[in-house]
Amino acid sequence: MTHAELESGDGLVTVRRRTCRKIMRRAVASAMLSFLVANAGAATDISVSAPAIQARIVDAVDHERKAYGAGGIVPGVLVGVWDGENHSFIRGFGTSDLQTGRPFSPDDHVRIGSITKTFVVSVLLQLVDEGKLSLDDPLSKFDLGVAVPNADHITLRELCQMRSGLFNVFELPQFRNYVPPNSVWEPRQLIRWAVERKPYFAPGRGYHYSNTNYFLLGLVIEVVTGQSVQQAIVTRLLRPFKLDQTSYPATMEMPSPWAHGYAVKPGGGWTDISNIVPVSVVGAAGNMISNLWDMRRWLEFYVGGKTNGPATQKSRLDCIPSGQDNMSFGLGVQCSGDWLGYTGGLPGYSTAAYRYPGGNMTVVVFALNFERNEDPTMADSILRDIAAIVTPGHVPFAAQSAGK
Repeated sequence: MTHAELESGDGLVTVRRRTCRKIMRRAVASAMLSFLVANAGAATDISVSAPAIQARIVDAVDHERKAYGAGGIVPGVLVGVWDGENHSFIRGFGTSDLQTGRPFSPDDHVRIGSITKTFVVSVLLQLVDEGKLSLDDPLSKFDLGVAVPNADHITLRELCQMRSGLFNVFELPQFRNYVPPNSVWEPRQLIRWAVERKPYFAPGRGYHYSNTNYFLLGLVIEVVTGQSVQQAIVTRLLRPFKLDQTSYPATMEMPSPWAHGYAVKPGGGWTDISNIVPVSVVGAAGNMISNLWDMRRWLEFYVGGKTNGPATQKSRLDCIPSGQDNMSFGLGVQCSGDWLGYTGGLPGYSTAAYRYPGGNMTVVVFALNFERNEDPTMADSILRDIAAIVTPGHVPFAAQSAGK
């Protein structure tokens, strides 16, 4: 939203409309969740190959496409669900490109946003395994080329857990408008702007989601490895694990095939906003691109402890309650309803990739629509609905979606 919208009468109407849409969406989501849980049956022996289960998933996705469509229907959603018996349900809904009408395919690449953080933490944990740093090292130990107040008392662990208290740079006024796509941003400058603001709390004394933490972790990786974050992720994760369809791009170009991201036009309809956020402004906090197949495999790798050692994996999955309903946060992993994974959101793209280890269940959701400060995101709502069907006793984001 622009400053002009906030200051004008039309802007206030826009705010009210968005608020009303959110209230209505949450009310309908609460009713939908209750219905899904009541009709899901027992949590055990649920197979995603069953036609009745698949029909419920389709109904849930169709519901959310309308709920988030602002009077229309969200252009495209891609869903992949895999159960413990190696059954799968993979379905594209709508289109990946309104101009051509091409169906949304599992091969399509999307911007995965903050799921990038799972890769950053995985590199960091490898460095811990190699004895090159400790999770309890203070930030001041590393010469990052940028001064951070109280760095002696902020640990790498707290940065990973979103418990540093550092101000989130993307909450600054200069990011209320979408920045020019071709602009170039330096992480140290973003950090400088963030640390000029008062911290939310003293290190370790609370939880607040802050992308500033991951810009700092990216710099730590660069200092310790002598590589860029991009190089470290490619050489340590993408190549060894053969994630050939996943990338940390240096330009705005998307690999083919790719799905376009959309936003609702003020007068109705949809506008393409696929490439409006420069890759340098999101960096280690949200720069990466992937597709459905690689996201499924990546979940199995990092949630399953295959990217690092047992001790660091135990630390990764030590999830601390965030104070936000049933969501806890570990080292670059979100834990909710016994599901483990991460959510991403960039203009035009809402993504969620989670695994339920108790039932060996995996769900990946890509939605081609995202509004700032969406709570829950569209992808999270669909994930929640699917979990209510396949693991009814273990539903992520249930409380927040019910309007609490």
